[in-house]
Amino acid sequence: MKFYLLDDDKHIRMILKQIITDRELGTVCGTGSNGHEGLEDVFELKPDIIIVDLLMPEMDGITFVEHARTRLPDTAFIMLSQVSSKEMVSAAYEAGIEFFIQKPVNSIEVENVIQKVRQNLSMKRTLQKMQELFTEDIPGALPEEQAGSAETSADTQPLPSRNESMVTLQTILQRLGIIGDIGSRDIITVVEYMIQNHAKISELTLNELCSRFSDSPKSMEQRIRRAAAAGLVNLAHLGLEDYGNEIFTEYSNTLYNFEQVRREMDFIRGKSERHGNVKIKNFLNALVVYSVHK
Repeated sequence: MKFYLLDDDKHIRMILKQIITDRELGTVCGTGSNGHEGLEDVFELKPDIIIVDLLMPEMDGITFVEHARTRLPDTAFIMLSQVSSKEMVSAAYEAGIEFFIQKPVNSIEVENVIQKVRQNLSMKRTLQKMQELFTEDIPGALPEEQAGSAETSADTQPLPSRNESMVTLQTILQRLGIIGDIGSRDIITVVEYMIQNHAKISELTLNELCSRFSDSPKSMEQRIRRAAAAGLVNLAHLGLEDYGNEIFTEYSNTLYNFEQVRREMDFIRGKSERHGNVKIKNFLNALVVYSVHK
C-alpha cells in the first residue's frame, strides 16, 4: 500500500517513514510539511493511506482531511496529535479519519494502527467487489471479463467451512449487540444461504429470499430490518462514548454507511430529527464478505 506523510515536523516524518519501511508495511510515495502542499501531492499521488498531523500552520489536519476526502473517498486517514481533548478527537473522526494516534509516536502503536487500517481497506475493497456480484440493478450484472476474474478468484481462494463462516457471523452479530435479537437468527439463515448461492442473489429481493425460509416472508424481512437497525443504534452509542472504539471503527463504514451512523449519533444527541437508515442488502452483503474472508 502507498502512504503519504504530512507533518510540519521533519523528524516525525522521518520516524514514520522508517517504521513503515523497516516493518514492510508499504511504500511511502510522498511527504509534505503543510496542508496546501499536501493537497496538491495527494491528488496526484492518490495514496492508499495518509498519515496527517492535527496541528499544522496555515491548514490544520481536520481541514486537510475534509478537503482531501472530496476527491479521495477511498483513501484512509490516520491522524497524529499531542492534543487529547474529546472535542478535537470527535471532530477528527467526524471529518473522516480511521484512527487517532497520540504523540509522541510509539512504533508499536503505529504498526498496530496501520495493520488495522490496512485490514479495513482490504475488507472495503473486497466488499465493493462482492457488491458487484450482488447488485440489484442489473441481474447477472458482471461483464464477461469480470465474471472470468471472479471465477479465478474463487478457484484460488476456497471458502472457509460452513462452521467457520457461521462462527464469524455470530461473533459479528454479538459485537453489534444483536445476537439475542430474534431477527439475528433470520440474518444468519439468509447470510448462510447467500454464501452458498451467491451467484443467484443478484436476481432476488430480500422478500424473495425470505420466502424461501418462511411462510410469512414480510414478517421475516421486518425482523431482519429491525435487527440491523438495532445494530446501527448500538454502534452509534459506541461512537458517542469513544470514537476510537474498535467495533465502531471497524463496522461504521463497512456494515453501515458512515454518514447514516453519524446521523443516528446526531439523533441520539438531539441534533437531528431523523434516525440513520440501513441499506439492508449492503448490510447483508457485507456480512457475507466478513464471514467468508475474515
